[in-house]
Amino acid sequence: MKREILDEPAQREATRLCVQAALMLMQHGAESALVESVARRLGVALGVDSVEVAIMANAVTVTTLCGGHCVTTVRRNEDRGINVHIVTEVQRTMLDLEEGRIDRGSVAARLDQIRPERHPRWIVALAIGLSCACFAALSKGDLPTCVVVFVASTLAMAARQLVAPLHFNPLVTFFAAAFVATSVAGVAVLWDIGTTPRVAMASSVLLLVPGFPLINGVSDMVKGYINTGISRLVFALMLASATCGGILLAMTVWHTWGWS
Repeated sequence: MKREILDEPAQREATRLCVQAALMLMQHGAESALVESVARRLGVALGVDSVEVAIMANAVTVTTLCGGHCVTTVRRNEDRGINVHIVTEVQRTMLDLEEGRIDRGSVAARLDQIRPERHPRWIVALAIGLSCACFAALSKGDLPTCVVVFVASTLAMAARQLVAPLHFNPLVTFFAAAFVATSVAGVAVLWDIGTTPRVAMASSVLLLVPGFPLINGVSDMVKGYINTGISRLVFALMLASATCGGILLAMTVWHTWGWS
């Protein structure tokens, strides 16, 4: 069966939808291979012959080819925080189009309707505190130490949630959260709370480990996306450095040097 050739307006719309999907994935933490795969499959499902995607640290370029005619568009990428819900919903939109559960005209509406889903802040803060306290228990911390870690990491996450909406650089947010966590955990050292007070200082800042950028950075480099991989690894290193700066400042202010 001969494939329908899109006219120029339809190809431009398909190109716009491809770059919109790719940009949403990039902005919310998807790895580069997934971004390229979704954009290509979405374009083919929309009726173009092929899709070429160029991914950079701060931009996405998409070119579609249909009937010998090329359309290229570029979008600037701005980090909007990791959100797996967005990534999943964009993938579902592409899969639904491939399977015929939605038509071409519904794709734009589906993408526009995707919004990040976030849990209440207090639940997130308590969950972070509990997870860090569990890490302290795994490090053979006693019950008082785990309680200190729970309080310190919960307050650190709350501080991070308060600073983030002010649109400061993420480095500032991580610095402030690390200072709060280490300052609260330092109380265990100053007041000799528990038998393993220094475990509290190490465990209370685990919420600031930039695991997602590190994993994506390594994955990108292994799969051949060297530029984006390097940029993500450098960004993760900068976040870790900001965290270390907050820890060092807190230990200097409260004179609680040294981890055991």
